[in-house]
Formats: sequence, structure tokens, C-alpha cells
Amino acid sequence: MSTKQKGLLATADGEVFAGVSVGAEGVATGEAVFNTSMTGYQEILSDPSYAGQVVVMTTSHIGNYGVHPHDEQSAGPAVSGFVMRSMSRRQSNWRAEGSIAEYLTSNGVVALSEIDTRRLTRHLRDRGAMPVAMGAGVDESEVISAASSAPEMTGQDLASQVTTKQPYSLDPDIDQIGRVVAIDLGMKRDILRNLTARGFGVDVVPAHTSADDIVGLQPDGVFVSNGPGDPEPLTDTIETLRSLLQQVPVFGICLGHQVMGLAMGARSFKLPFGHHGGNHPVRRMDDGGIEITAQNHGFAVDLWNLTDGEPPERGRLVEPSLLPAAVETELGTVRPTHQNLNDGTLEGMRFEDVPAFSVQYHPEAAPGPNDARGLFGSFVTLIEESA
Repeated sequence: MSTKQKGLLATADGEVFAGVSVGAEGVATGEAVFNTSMTGYQEILSDPSYAGQVVVMTTSHIGNYGVHPHDEQSAGPAVSGFVMRSMSRRQSNWRAEGSIAEYLTSNGVVALSEIDTRRLTRHLRDRGAMPVAMGAGVDESEVISAASSAPEMTGQDLASQVTTKQPYSLDPDIDQIGRVVAIDLGMKRDILRNLTARGFGVDVVPAHTSADDIVGLQPDGVFVSNGPGDPEPLTDTIETLRSLLQQVPVFGICLGHQVMGLAMGARSFKLPFGHHGGNHPVRRMDDGGIEITAQNHGFAVDLWNLTDGEPPERGRLVEPSLLPAAVETELGTVRPTHQNLNDGTLEGMRFEDVPAFSVQYHPEAAPGPNDARGLFGSFVTLIEESA
């Protein structure tokens, strides 16, 4: 009978959590965030947006349906570490081609199970996302020291680490209706599947590709992807978007949404513990309808610096007035289109004088509902109307 190897996790402010090692050996550091998704653990592990982060799953039982190559969102796991309350001892699903334990170990992911994730989640919720260190076969003082010296997420350009190194192209799955350039800031594979399924050929380019090089590909539209880290260090991409927004239709999500916000003159700010999960309610500003969305980001766009007013104090409920009705920018009028119902932050915007829109959440992810999938159709319409 094998003996479980003890593991430890320490936060930057000195809290220690005991568990057992269920992944690779070694010590991992990163910003700890909690994810409230009940399924999709393989998609989470392989999402490049999680580069530099240790993901804490709030759902207690992880791994029961195993893993499958089609569910990979990139070439392999992108997380710095993975934390669970309980890892399934066996998988049971007709699609499964391996267990999560095998997946974590073979891909070198430091992972812990039997952690008190409720206590850890409450700590992160109350104190904010913070650096942690975790591992097995190390003493407590070593883990605490590693956590205290781990870098903060603010100021990190992680998109440059996960973007494609070379451009590549994909053909459409159906009759071609146009060609899109996708700026890869840490893009998930399901995004590309959604574009090619709608008849787009896609040219994927690295994060720091210039506007001239992108326009030279003669795209019908430009897509700006999700990705990890702080948007403000992405100065090249911000300048590229400032130019592209005046030349071609643009659709951005997640980090792409934030970069578009900075390109038009807004600011970004760090959220206390971010939005990570598959069950985030978002209000559509035009009709008041609610979408249940998948999200993964630690920063948000602030439009109030583009107004003469100050943001109102939040009451017990999230009101539309927490966002300005519209802002004037160098690129014309921009209106908020979506709002997070948990904290009132901006979740989407539409440019009225140039053909562009963006959302903070993930329309390609289907956490159960498919509420946001229609945004890819909106991109098709935007391109058709701009032709």
C-alpha cells in the first residue's frame, strides 16, 4: 500500500494549509485564485489565461470524469499549481482517456489534494488574491519564505510568455465567408473552433504583431483574444489596437477587452480576487436580460476616468448607474453593454463610431448555458455591415 506524500501550501501573509501531493514533485509559486466552476477542470488547467496562477477549485470533488485530448485549450497545462479538496481515485466516463492524476503528473503540474479549500477560499476572498507557494517534501519555513518572495500579478506581462511564437493559419470548417486575424494573447482552442465553424479562415499572429503587418494580411476583421496577467504592460498591443480600431472591425474578449479599453484611453484596475468560474451573472444593459457566463480575469476596465463625474457608491444591489451611460474617447462614443451583477464592474462595451465591441467574459466557454455563444454571430454581422 503506497503512502501519501504530505504537501503544504503557504500564502504570502503566512497562512499554512496541509494536504497531500497528487501531482509532480517540486515547489510551485504563483498568485492564488479560486475558481467556482463545477466542471471543466481540464479546460481550466490548460487555459493560458491562468499562466502565473495557482488555481484553487471550490467544488470539492475533482477528476471524476477523467481527461480527454479534445478538451485541451492549449498545448498543455498553463497553471502554476492546482489545489483541490478531494481528487477522484478513479474516472468514469466513456470519453475518458486517462485520469487527472496521470495528467497532472505527466505534465509536471504541482498539485495538492485534501486541502481545506473552504478555508483557503475564504482567506482569498477576505484578503484578496495573493502569491502562494506549494509543494511536497519541503519544510514549512521554506514554503513560507517562497510565498513571501513570489511576485505580485500587477505589472507582469505574461501574454508575451504564452503567445504563439510564429504565425499560423486555419481553414474554415464550412464555406468561407471571410478571413479574420486573431491576435494571440493566450488564446484558447475553442475560440478558434468557434471562428472556423462560422466560415472564417483564421490567421493567428503573436501578441506583438504590428498594425501594419496585420492590415497587410487584408483581414475582414480582427479578433483579440483572452490571456493572462496585467494589461497595462502590453504597450505594443495597445498601440496596435489604437490603430486597428480605426481601420477594421474588431472583437475582443477578456484580456483583449481590457487592451481595447486601454487603447481608447480608459484605465484598468486590479480586482480584489478576480472573476474565475462558470457561473457569473452578467446584465445586458440594453434589455436588462441576464446571461450566465464563464469568466477568468483578475483585472477590469474603468470608464469613469473618461468622464467628469465620480462613480457612485454601491448600495445593496448592483445598479446600472455604477457604470457611466456613455463615454467620449478619441475613437468616438463608447457605451457599456454588459455589467457584472456580483460587483457592478464593466463586462462589455460597444464603440458607436468605429466597428468594434468587446466583452470581459468567455463566449466560447459553455459552462452549462450557451448564453454568450451568440457574440460570435454578432462579430459576423459586424463584419458584414462594415464591408
